[in-house]
This record gives sequence, C-alpha cells and structure tokens, in this order.
Amino acid sequence: MTPIPLIALVDDDAPFLRAMESLMRALGWRAEGFSSAEGFLGSTARTEAACIVSDVQMPGMGGMELMRRLAAEGGGAPVILVTARTEARLDEEARAGGALCLLRKPVEPQALIDCVSRALDAA
Repeated sequence: MTPIPLIALVDDDAPFLRAMESLMRALGWRAEGFSSAEGFLGSTARTEAACIVSDVQMPGMGGMELMRRLAAEGGGAPVILVTARTEARLDEEARAGGALCLLRKPVEPQALIDCVSRALDAA
C-alpha cells in the first residue's frame, strides 16, 4: 500500500496555517503545521515531508532561507512559497532558489492544490 504523503506547512500566521492543514487533510493528504522554520527543521517531518509549503516572511528564518538551507544540505522535498508581499523580484528570487511555486496571499485554494499536486508528482 502506498503511504499517504506528508505535506509540511510552515507559517507564523496561525489561522492561515490551520486553514492550510484543513485543506490538505480534506484532500486525503497528511499535513503537519509548524509556526517557524526552526520548528520544522527540528522535527521528523524534515525528512518525511513529500512537499513543504512555507511563508516567505516569518520571525527568525523565512521561507527563502529555509529553501536555500535545505538545498545546501542535499535537496529534499519540493518547496512551495507563499507570501503577502507583492514585489515582483520575489518571483525571480523564488525561481532562482528552486521553489516550485510562489503564491500570493490570500492564496486561492485551487492554486495551492495545483502546486502541491505538481510537487507530489515530482517527488
């Protein structure tokens, strides 16, 4: 039997984090939320996640830095970044860093579902 993929969700916005967890679970995926990149890095989800969805801007380590750190350590799961920031340079920076998608908040649920599905297909 194929294991159910784990989606790691990293965001300091608790209501948004809960909404993403609920959406992922409603689609039949396992979801584990973390309020910080450091919390994620210290967890078993770091090696178990099939996909990571992270906010770009958080206290401490942000999503871009998390993505770069994981890449420097040998890759890992595909990363989807979300942000409330609107600067166009973020798109280029996310692509250059290896992000699968960069989604703007408020995130359209279908856009997130599509990106996670692509990440799972690539994993």
